[in-house]
Amino acid sequence: MATLELPGLIDIHVHLRDPGATHKEDFATGTAAALAGGVVAVVDMPNNSPPTVDEQTLRHKLGLASQKARCDFAFYLGATANNATQAPANGHVAGLKIYLDETYGPLRVQSLSTLMAHFKYWPRNRPIAAHAEGLSTAVVIGLAQLYDRRVHICHVSRKSEIELVKQAKERGASITCEVTPHHLLLTEKDAKELGGYGQMKPSLGTLEDGEALWANLAIIDAVASDHAPHTKEEKEGRTPPPGVPGLETTLPLLLNAVAHGRLSLERLVQLTHDGPARILGVRAPEAASVEVDPEATYALRGAQLLTKCGWTPFEGMMVQGRVRRVYLRGAKVYEDGQVVARPGSGRPLELA
Repeated sequence: MATLELPGLIDIHVHLRDPGATHKEDFATGTAAALAGGVVAVVDMPNNSPPTVDEQTLRHKLGLASQKARCDFAFYLGATANNATQAPANGHVAGLKIYLDETYGPLRVQSLSTLMAHFKYWPRNRPIAAHAEGLSTAVVIGLAQLYDRRVHICHVSRKSEIELVKQAKERGASITCEVTPHHLLLTEKDAKELGGYGQMKPSLGTLEDGEALWANLAIIDAVASDHAPHTKEEKEGRTPPPGVPGLETTLPLLLNAVAHGRLSLERLVQLTHDGPARILGVRAPEAASVEVDPEATYALRGAQLLTKCGWTPFEGMMVQGRVRRVYLRGAKVYEDGQVVARPGSGRPLELA
């Protein structure tokens, strides 16, 4: 069967849990999962333990990734109440991440004066990324326009939010946004059936919310997995933490949408490669490509995934399109279920 070649994916929103929660995932297992999903570069979020908020914690994370990562990587720095004027000079920081709403981890900015300080002092050559839900979306867009800043809105999940982003873009705001496969394809009805496994931030929306995301795909800049693994024991506990894995399922789910006429192949590439590189101003890894079998039909199974958590909210879903081989810098790094790349072979992403 003829294979289809795509550029390697860049996932600008992952939580690889390293350091602080490596029982869920680490740089070695998370980047193995990335390669299995055709992802050749990831940008890791700062809500670790301890959070990545200064030069010291950034340097520590860089050391871990340099030893373990099998694909290329960069990091977000987390905004806190007292680090607005202390942006590190480290060249591996892709952007500043501001959490405006409650999520998993210790980072959240609730003070308007703190928000204003970050918008004022953060280096202008790097974007600000925001976890902003509902009203917080309007706050971020307003600040972006007031401070003439490049702002990226993470995991847009509601009809009202995507409509607001659309209006802001039409008025010339320097706004970009991403959506996740789970917000495109799952709803609050699925969340009830999934129980703890359907707990995530932002929570799953209505069918109308999901359809609004599809209807506004033209103004969406990227699809990102928001890969956020937790163990089965944690998800089945009394208070399951929010987050789902997604690095290995993003491309198959999007290829399935192509097979069913909901997405063009050209748009898939724009959302998973061109857009992510443009949003963060990163140079895509050299000679990085993915060979897929566009005709292969199979069911997604958590037990077959390489992520340490070993489950997926898409369990049993039939998809068409399978990753066969992945190349990075011209070398084969994945083939038919086997990761060839060694821990430590990944490199820091080049920031433009």
